Amino acid sequence: MNLHEFQAKQLFNRYGIPTPQGQAVSDAAQAKQTAELLTGERWVVKAQVHTGGRGKAGGVKVVDTVEAVERAAAGMLGQRIVTHQTTAEGLPIHQVLIEKPSDIAREIYLAVLVDRSSQRVVFMVSAQGGMDIEAVAEEDPDAILNLYVDPVVGLQGYQCRRAGFFLSLTGAAFKQLQQIMQSLYSLFVENDASLVEINPLVVTGEGDLLAVDAKINLDDNGLFRHAELADMFDPSQEDEAEVIAREFGLNYISLDGNVACMVNGAGLAMATMDLIQKEGGEPANFLDVGGGTTADRVAEAFKLILSDNKVKSILVNIFGGIVRCDLIAEGIIQAAKEVKLTLPVIVRLEGTNAAIGRELLANSQMSIYAAQDLTDAAKKAVAAAGESNA
Repeated sequence: MNLHEFQAKQLFNRYGIPTPQGQAVSDAAQAKQTAELLTGERWVVKAQVHTGGRGKAGGVKVVDTVEAVERAAAGMLGQRIVTHQTTAEGLPIHQVLIEKPSDIAREIYLAVLVDRSSQRVVFMVSAQGGMDIEAVAEEDPDAILNLYVDPVVGLQGYQCRRAGFFLSLTGAAFKQLQQIMQSLYSLFVENDASLVEINPLVVTGEGDLLAVDAKINLDDNGLFRHAELADMFDPSQEDEAEVIAREFGLNYISLDGNVACMVNGAGLAMATMDLIQKEGGEPANFLDVGGGTTADRVAEAFKLILSDNKVKSILVNIFGGIVRCDLIAEGIIQAAKEVKLTLPVIVRLEGTNAAIGRELLANSQMSIYAAQDLTDAAKKAVAAAGESNA
């Protein structure tokens, strides 16, 4: 789960990580009032959306009057922003963050994330803040310092000092970096984060460190321990179908193809998608209905697939171990009746009660076709999608 920038900064402040003065608002009048309360001669208006590249897309504006703050907020709120990280439809802007601008002398990149290969939390540090870290890694990998944290002993003081020397920090900034890194590590571990990023962490004209931007990704599997953070979820920033899937405990990711998949098991889903591509098709989604599914859940999964107007055929690939194939068949039939199914559905059932499941489908009097094996199912699904496009 992603947090908005203003939410991430609220969490930063709890851990003593310095951020600019600011306030998130949801209408232009509030934006003007906030600018007046912050005082000063300049303000920054930042669209609150779950994407990078906001500045280049017009989502960050620096203005020098409270009236200009109001106009900038009015111009963003209710609009959609499109960046290199979004779809062509972009993301809606429902809130903007009003902040006092910072006196920036230097920009630093600082992030904490899980490195699966080393099974460690790693700090990524670079003097090239404000840039796309992927581009830095590709063009100048030596510009990034990786510090791996032993989970038994935690982040050590010498690692923080090493980062400070790597960044050529001195004086107050050198000491503050150690405090910020220790606070980031505590925040990361205590809140079950998967990524915490400050880009940029700036050195101000007075020599202090300030987190001008903030990004936090939380591990969904740990949200049951953090009700307050879970309440920060903003469904408007996510794919609508994926939000619905989350409500029913389904693992769903929308893709660009036209052959939909419904599979039980992530590994089997990946194999199914690969086979669709091998046969010349393109998968429309990743959908894992899980092992302990029910007919109702399968019905919801089916309706979710059919809500995508790109879909031209549907491949159901179920290996019945924990889940019974007859339950899957009942769910398919139930959903097909509810949504008045017209698309061709190719089903491959194997395992517990597979024969009963296939018999139920055969007697459904709908556009549902059984396949002999997975390869046969993939060929039929791709061919059916091609016929629908013709």
